[in-house]
Amino acid sequence: MTAAVVLALYAVVAVVTLPRLLTRGEWAERAPRLAIAVWLAACTSAVASAIFSAFAAAVPATVIGHGLAEFFEACAAMLSHGAPLTSPGARAALLGAVVVAARITYCGAAILVRARQERRQHAGMLNIIGRHDGELDAVVLDHDEAAVYCLPGRKGRAVITTAALRSLAPEQVAAVLAHEQAHLRGRHHLLLAAAGAFSRAFPGLPLFTRARSEVARLVELLADDVAARRHSRIHIAAALVRLATGRAPTFALGAGGETALTRVKRMLNPAAPLGHRERIAGLSAVVLLLAGPAAVAAIPGLSSFLAHHCHNISIF
Repeated sequence: MTAAVVLALYAVVAVVTLPRLLTRGEWAERAPRLAIAVWLAACTSAVASAIFSAFAAAVPATVIGHGLAEFFEACAAMLSHGAPLTSPGARAALLGAVVVAARITYCGAAILVRARQERRQHAGMLNIIGRHDGELDAVVLDHDEAAVYCLPGRKGRAVITTAALRSLAPEQVAAVLAHEQAHLRGRHHLLLAAAGAFSRAFPGLPLFTRARSEVARLVELLADDVAARRHSRIHIAAALVRLATGRAPTFALGAGGETALTRVKRMLNPAAPLGHRERIAGLSAVVLLLAGPAAVAAIPGLSSFLAHHCHNISIF
């Protein structure tokens, strides 16, 4: 039972405090790929803690502390074979875990299905009114508004309007299309869908709300960095300035947008990348966030250890 309490408390504390901790300093701008991993791991950790807390409350006490394999075996037995539960509280806990897992699964699937439908409709429109430019490796769309975006998916493609081609220099066109290709190769739409699923499943909770906006911002920084490996940062910055007011479909990833001017400053004044130790610390945090809830749920002797020390503290 102690493991259930610890996990439940952690889930509550994580949802409230992790957004403030993760937004301290400028480390995320220096390592956007790592920052995305940390944000999604934090969301997963909070949800997993809530689920494991419910399972730990429902699983018989004799199983807790005998190892992770035994813990999962008992959980699976209750779900698949309908093993009897000892109390109404245990039944409620198990039902809560199932509801949380089902909620996040449903929201994730709904986001992916709707985005796929919208992309398919837009792709059909592009096939009719757009034309593929083999030299640019992009679809050129006749439009009076300068915009560049990509349409993710199995047959992902970059799209650029004729107004953007007129307003951008060739070097800037190549740089901004490299940004969009980075989105496509990195499958950044899946990262956005994951963050969106957490936010939609648990609306109003600080961690998930902030994670959604941060991941959306960080994938743009990451695509900028990938493009900057082969193209001048000045060309990327200049293209972002010209495309700042351009609008992309909500289901696509655009080069402009509200963060464009901030990204321009970042391109022109790049910060030093994270050091080796800082990256190791970040990766360790990701592993701890992902593995921690399961370990706490079934680590041998955790319940008796915490109970013993909590008892001593209360006596003192």
